[in-house]
Amino acid sequence: MPSFQLTVNGRVRTVDAEADTPLLWILRDTLGLTGTKFGCGQGVCGSCTIHLDGKAVKSCQTSLKEAAGHTVVTVEGLSKDGTHPVQQAWLAEDVAQCGYCQPGMIMTAAALLKHKAHPTDGDIDEAFADHVCRCGTYSRVRKAVLRAAGGVK
Repeated sequence: MPSFQLTVNGRVRTVDAEADTPLLWILRDTLGLTGTKFGCGQGVCGSCTIHLDGKAVKSCQTSLKEAAGHTVVTVEGLSKDGTHPVQQAWLAEDVAQCGYCQPGMIMTAAALLKHKAHPTDGDIDEAFADHVCRCGTYSRVRKAVLRAAGGVK
């Protein structure tokens, strides 16, 4: 079995697995990082969103080979103690209901704000267009993103 090296949450990891293994399964099953959720397995729900070199990507649609040599950040690596502005905004706006989709949404929000400090409603709509929240917390997601950006106090 081939070996691949990637940096996950600041730590260099070597993984022995098939090249086409979805990164989602490497994170969850091999590395024990279960904050990244399996939703649809087809890249349409957003529950498995992580950062690959700072960009929000669907880990169910990213192979181990594609991630090798790159930097991966999961929801566990966003902050050590839950103090990332997006995590704080999520709590302040009481976004989560069931919470299943929330790690992916938090990662999408963090990537959006890293690249666009003051997003418009259109920017937020575009960033979250491929996320599905069965609980329908979309209005609270928007408020949390704006809060994290400094737009809501």
